[in-house]
Amino acid sequence: MNLALFIPEITLLVIAAIVILLDLFIEQKRWLAQVSISGLVIAGGVTIAMWGGSYPAIFNNMLAVDNFAIFFKMLFLGIAFLVILSSTDYVSKFSKFQGEYYALVLLATLGMMLMAATTNLIAIYIALELTSISLYALVGFLKDKKSTEASLKYLLLGAVASAVLLYGMALIFGFTGKTQLGEIAQVIQSLPPMTLLASPGLLLGIVLLVAGFGFKIAAVPFQMWVPDVYEGAPTPITAYLSVASKAAGFAVILRVFFSAFGLPVWLSLNWGLIFAALAAISMTVGNIIAIPQANIKRMLGYSSIAQAGYLMVGLAAMGMASAENILGQSGVLFFLASYAFTNMGAFIAIIAISNKLNSDLIEDYSGMGKRAPLLALALTLCLISLIGMPPAAGFMAKFYIFNAAIQNGLLWLVIIAVINSVVSAYYYLRVVKVMWLGEAASAEKVPSSGALRLALLLCCIGVLLLGVIPGYAIRLAQLAANIFAY
Repeated sequence: MNLALFIPEITLLVIAAIVILLDLFIEQKRWLAQVSISGLVIAGGVTIAMWGGSYPAIFNNMLAVDNFAIFFKMLFLGIAFLVILSSTDYVSKFSKFQGEYYALVLLATLGMMLMAATTNLIAIYIALELTSISLYALVGFLKDKKSTEASLKYLLLGAVASAVLLYGMALIFGFTGKTQLGEIAQVIQSLPPMTLLASPGLLLGIVLLVAGFGFKIAAVPFQMWVPDVYEGAPTPITAYLSVASKAAGFAVILRVFFSAFGLPVWLSLNWGLIFAALAAISMTVGNIIAIPQANIKRMLGYSSIAQAGYLMVGLAAMGMASAENILGQSGVLFFLASYAFTNMGAFIAIIAISNKLNSDLIEDYSGMGKRAPLLALALTLCLISLIGMPPAAGFMAKFYIFNAAIQNGLLWLVIIAVINSVVSAYYYLRVVKVMWLGEAASAEKVPSSGALRLALLLCCIGVLLLGVIPGYAIRLAQLAANIFAY
């Protein structure tokens, strides 16, 4: 076993412990953020150095060290970096618990990195629980009525989803006698089709996996936790949930469904159709319910449900595609990278504005273009990207993933997605209209820290670069998705 390949994860674990210990002894709590960021930078440097290498799986083949896992590790580390940077203003709301806050963010990131790398059902479940428990605690950090309610609701519904997922894994293990994804695939491929069709246990297990993972990615009908949790959680954690947790869910789905259930072809076609149906329902429900929302965090909560729908277009394309066609998989990866910059940027701008206004109501953003033109401009760019309009990253992400769907016979799904993108423009542009055309309630400026402005600048640069010159990021996504090519 080569522990050198596990250095990024070990680094996060050690830094999380150091942050908790430092919190006991130092008065200047700003050092906690700096130590956390240093740990993320070290882990990120080691992870980048691994890119493109040919490494064996570690821990008895339970953790893969391939480009797919490395791509997601870089994504999660980058998101955590932005979350901690943007939290420097916000943590004053729970100044006594800053050490625990940063440590939990690091541990949740560690769990997500493991989720992207695991190739064993048991390891997947352990990594998912490490992530989930950290997030349950982070959601309730404000300790007010809304935050406590959000945390409790997330915990209870998450426990149910976890039980459903575990039951699905148990059924699959019961049918195949294996927990390793590759070995499960070998058992399934060795059996005649009639045996598989006559096995409701296996098919039910796959359906339960879809349900359990559907909760993680906030897909309909497993999305009931989203609006209340997004509204009640600290805003940096809402951003973290909307981006990192969703990306981790898709990373696991991609690996599990391709590695274990990619063959026989009829099986992948069937789960591809399931994801196609969930995609159509999720994007439609999310966009329609987002229209009347008055709270910007709830609006973006329903928006994230719709975005999960667009992402599942890529999963459907993956299920329908031939073995050598990886457009669906690489499209999902590029979309997740674009969405990470876009949604993080939107929430970072909201952190700065809401800290000043002490309100998340859209109507209170009136005249923000005059009070804080740069923040309003950044938020406008991110909302345009969420619609899928050029020159922002969202346009290229949707173009890429819709192209994959059309090439694999899912034109009807793309038509539904395009109609939904037009519908979403109404509620996204409503925020833009309020900010730029509304009357400002005050002429007072909106202050923000240098760290928050840096995080917002990085997000905006990412949104523009992925929209205008996406070639390099697309190439990275394709290299990461090459593990799916037979």
